[in-house]
Amino acid sequence: MTEQFKKGDKVEWNTSRGKTIGEVEKKLTSPTDIKEHHVAASKENPEYLVKSDKSGKEAAHKPESLEKVEE
Repeated sequence: MTEQFKKGDKVEWNTSRGKTIGEVEKKLTSPTDIKEHHVAASKENPEYLVKSDKSGKEAAHKPESLEKVEE
């Protein structure tokens, strides 16, 4: 089963430049636009809005692409 995350959780994910660490801002359960990118989130297929610690940018990621970081 895919892990559930909550606001404030520290997570990491892969980018083209290697792993990035950030914080979960919220769970997305409905279609959303982030900048010019459409996120097809739903209750059945949620995504998480995360904010990069390094760049401060926000992005949506599927739960299976995120891994919780122990602080």
